[in-house]
Amino acid sequence: MTETRQERKYNDKWRVLFQDSILSVLSSLLAFLLVRWLTEPVPRFSLLLAKWLGFALVASLVGFLIADSYRAVRRYATLRSMGKVVLAVFIKEALLALVLIFGLVPSGSVIMVVFLLLADLLLSCLFLLYIRASARLFSSDGDEEVNAVVGMRNVLISGTGDASLALAEETTRRKEYNVVGFLTRNKNMEGRVISEWVVYYCEDFRQIDALQWRLGGIDGILFPNEPGSDDDDGDGAASDRRDTVADHTEHDGMSLAGRLVKRSFDLVASGVLLLVFSPLIAACALAVKLEDGGPVIYAQERVGKRGNTFRIFKFRSMRVDAEAVDSPQLYSGEEDPRLTRVGRFLRSHHLDELPQLWNVLRGDMSFIGYRPERQFYINQIMERNPRYRYLYQIRPGVTSYATLYNGYTDTLEKMLTRLDLDLYYLRNRSVWFDAKVLGLTFLSIVIGKKF
Repeated sequence: MTETRQERKYNDKWRVLFQDSILSVLSSLLAFLLVRWLTEPVPRFSLLLAKWLGFALVASLVGFLIADSYRAVRRYATLRSMGKVVLAVFIKEALLALVLIFGLVPSGSVIMVVFLLLADLLLSCLFLLYIRASARLFSSDGDEEVNAVVGMRNVLISGTGDASLALAEETTRRKEYNVVGFLTRNKNMEGRVISEWVVYYCEDFRQIDALQWRLGGIDGILFPNEPGSDDDDGDGAASDRRDTVADHTEHDGMSLAGRLVKRSFDLVASGVLLLVFSPLIAACALAVKLEDGGPVIYAQERVGKRGNTFRIFKFRSMRVDAEAVDSPQLYSGEEDPRLTRVGRFLRSHHLDELPQLWNVLRGDMSFIGYRPERQFYINQIMERNPRYRYLYQIRPGVTSYATLYNGYTDTLEKMLTRLDLDLYYLRNRSVWFDAKVLGLTFLSIVIGKKF
């Protein structure tokens, strides 16, 4: 049965229930671990934790069912849906309070019980309301904007005659493909510009691979419908086909379930790490401020998912006037003269990137992805390899598969090599691939590898 337009306004109720239940239990886990960290050792901790999580899951499901918070959830946040989430969380906490009162925790631990319930309440509301506000990210509607960009394949138009020009104009007008230029076997036409498109010479189609490499990837060739329209060749070689003959579009290899697990991990882990590393973050901020009295945080505009811009946060590691020039300057390593003394230490130990935990929590970034770049350099990359646009399907990352093997990119050539590695990650990414990259990154930091 075809899904109606009205039905497409809503997320699948069972997916919403599963998503909310997982986040609710993760909130309970985090609250329990936080209380354990702040209090004296608890006897039979593992058994108590297992019981707590079991009761939390049951209480969460009861709360969601009573509040009816999982039905007819629009693909964007509404006050009504968010109000139901809050009601469900309060029902959950009331049930957990009854469980705790009747003996889940040792007697005489009233303060711990109160703190545990408050922590669970705040974390559950924070995570669930955040996801509800970001519900579009887990719906098919959220991919429409991506598909509009990523689905535009790069093509060449065969021939340079009137029919070829008409086909290029029609294709561009209808936004079917991204026309890169015209393809000809007439040497004299090479390099000419017809309308807004460049003519590329290719003696025979066996050389198309070399041309693809030169142009950074071509997804296909379109042929005009009119026979003999390739009049610059003079041999009527063009057929009446209008089709693509290659398919090199890069698609995200991660499933919807994998993306849900990935985002849930990002959300929980970034929140936990911000709490755990808060003393270290405060110490780094104080050190940056004391050195020269300048701003602690350096914010820079980068391009992320769907091609949207966001502000990436780092501890400032360079002089305040480090980019007081006409064009952006790339970091050139530990000997970069713009680095401050504290900044050099932060960079060498990757402590300057701690504020990016906030970017991950907000949803601008993920722990694993591709390193986000400035539009100035993206324009240069796309002149050489327009497939960079395929990366807009996913969030950029604090670290990446490419970073492990390519290190910092201080030249355009390294950026192009990094792009190949990023596209490999895009095609093959999974929860296990992310776990591997995260583990290797942690190991590299521990052994002092510079990247």
